[in-house]
Amino acid sequence: MRALLPFLASVAAAQTFQYRGFLETRGTLYPQSAANDTGRAVGEAILRWEGSWQANSSVKFHGSFDARTDTHHQAERNVRLDWQDRSLRRPALSLRRASVVWNRGPITVEAGKQFIRWGKADILNPTDRFAPRDYLSVTDNDFLGVTAARVTVEKGGNTLDAVSAPRFTPSRTPLLSQRWAVLPAQLENIPLIDEGSRLPGRTQFGLRWNHVGRGWEHALVFYDGFHHLPLFNGELQPRPFALRFHRYHPHLRLYGGDLAVPLKWFTVKSETAWFTSKTTTADEFLLWVVQLERTHGEWVFVGGYAGETVTARRSPIGFTPDRGLARAFLGRAGYTIDPRRGLAFEAAIRQYGHGVWVKSEYSQELTSSLRLSASLTMIRGRDTDFLGQFHRNSHGLFAIRYSF
Repeated sequence: MRALLPFLASVAAAQTFQYRGFLETRGTLYPQSAANDTGRAVGEAILRWEGSWQANSSVKFHGSFDARTDTHHQAERNVRLDWQDRSLRRPALSLRRASVVWNRGPITVEAGKQFIRWGKADILNPTDRFAPRDYLSVTDNDFLGVTAARVTVEKGGNTLDAVSAPRFTPSRTPLLSQRWAVLPAQLENIPLIDEGSRLPGRTQFGLRWNHVGRGWEHALVFYDGFHHLPLFNGELQPRPFALRFHRYHPHLRLYGGDLAVPLKWFTVKSETAWFTSKTTTADEFLLWVVQLERTHGEWVFVGGYAGETVTARRSPIGFTPDRGLARAFLGRAGYTIDPRRGLAFEAAIRQYGHGVWVKSEYSQELTSSLRLSASLTMIRGRDTDFLGQFHRNSHGLFAIRYSF
């Protein structure tokens, strides 16, 4: 028995439970009303809890929950635990993450709902295919978790990452009755009947090989699955007169890679992906980013250009914010005033100035648990441009967060 006590003590010490979270309230003010939305003020509240349990030296469990509500009906009113993230509105209560991680030597396996980020660029990631987003507010978006199994093998300067996602998670698109859904002028007086989404059922696969060399780093990426951003298909019905439509997600096969080279004055990062598809209504195109990154004192600067080359144009109707940031100059800057305060700036300017998006943000830590942030977003441009179409959505956002 005495010999068993030290063993049990070591097991108990290895089993550690940690948690953290926050409660955040936000207020967004829009100076202008939109054609389909006269509301100019939106209030939101979100409670997030994240926990992890280290069962032993090899196994760790992760869990995260969100509870939210708002004044603009972007969140559902019925309280149910949602784990799929397939609803058009944000769930009132959702399972954000639920996964188990096993590690032994160079091999790490994670299974369950998790967040998977690929690519090296900071301002746009063409190779990031397992990273759907919540685009209910297009310029203030957040990532969604995916249900997948991920195996990572590291050896020397090489890392092989293999992902299999049996259950598809789409990006959440703007609600038609709200200002971030900008409809063509010819549809303004036509009743719309939303028939929901037709989601693919096949498993998605992805491979990423990363190599760290002397003075540089590069990766190759392969993906076979579906676009997490939707296309739309519709038909007119005569009686009663209306347009019936649904969302669908075309097949996607992607070949890409990224590169990072640190130089004396700045770091060069590049990321490229070729999007091909068996779906006859989906464009095929090349999306690429080249950026420079530099840290100078308390400043961090990132700036570059995102380009696009269409190899097969099939004129689909879809929601494509990643391509909406293509053919644009993109930039980001951050300044640390002191350990409690900071400034951040972001901008996207389309190549011919047809669309402009500029955001500035100030944040301050009031106490060890309380943080205040405020941001201003300006959007300008033509109705025919992806960014410019949101020119009535310039806004200010105020948030206060209590962390625990």
